[in-house]
Amino acid sequence: MKIVFAFCTYNRADRLKELVGAIRQQYCAEPFEILVVNNNSTDNTIAILDTLAAEPGIRLRHVNETQQGISHARNRALEEAMSADFLYFMDDDELPQRGLLTASIDALANEGADCAGGRIINYFEDGQRPKWLGDELLGFLAEINHGDEAFWIEDESTPIWTSNVAYRMELFRSNPGLRFDVRYSREGKGVGGGEDVIMLKKLLDMKAKIRYRPDMVVEHRVETWRLSKNYFLKLHFTSGFKKALHELPSYEKNILGVPPFLVTQFFRHSITTLYMAIMLKPKKLRQAMNASHAAGMIWGTYRRNN
Repeated sequence: MKIVFAFCTYNRADRLKELVGAIRQQYCAEPFEILVVNNNSTDNTIAILDTLAAEPGIRLRHVNETQQGISHARNRALEEAMSADFLYFMDDDELPQRGLLTASIDALANEGADCAGGRIINYFEDGQRPKWLGDELLGFLAEINHGDEAFWIEDESTPIWTSNVAYRMELFRSNPGLRFDVRYSREGKGVGGGEDVIMLKKLLDMKAKIRYRPDMVVEHRVETWRLSKNYFLKLHFTSGFKKALHELPSYEKNILGVPPFLVTQFFRHSITTLYMAIMLKPKKLRQAMNASHAAGMIWGTYRRNN
């Protein structure tokens, strides 16, 4: 059995030693290798990876993906691991918790899953969670917790993300077109993305067997720069823009390329946001995010049609 434990990295050299050390402490009944895809880091990432690769223990191999963007980096990892039986993915701002790899391989090898994912627990870099950051917003910082019981995922209501996911590589060998959509790629520390959402949709459409395992756990370090209300608004604007640009159908009725119903949605969300702000209602930021998403969709359809 060939197992690859992969992560993509960009300018996080200061975290690599701790991350690789934690991965090397993972127990697995079968041997595995660590694959790192460096996406044009400008810090001393390569030097650190060379040092870590020379250390004893679990083998570490690193490659450089010259096309910028997380989708390109993840697709490079798929190609590098194409001959493997199983591939596990996490991000470079996370730490694997005890039993992660064992649970991942058990889901794939023994439960027959094509894909398996688990919990992502947010840890705030400065130790402080802002008071305005309600539980309803944690999912937009990648947190996932679907409970303590394992189950089969059948729709998008209980998603798993590529920051904690394992794949049976036969999926990708048998489906050469099944790759991360580069149209939704995020570059560097940019805001947005969505390639993992599209991948989940593709797997559901394929009727792939997707397993949620609560014992697959990673700790996600939320960087301080993400802890601003503006970040959440920009995130949703970008999401709306990409959805409109790549997913919305064409409509005959439009003004300057924009369907009127999108403008109506934007004003409705904006008025509701204003009302909630004036009345000091809770979850007003979440409502403002809806308005920002609608604005992004307007801009996306305008750019697509003009």
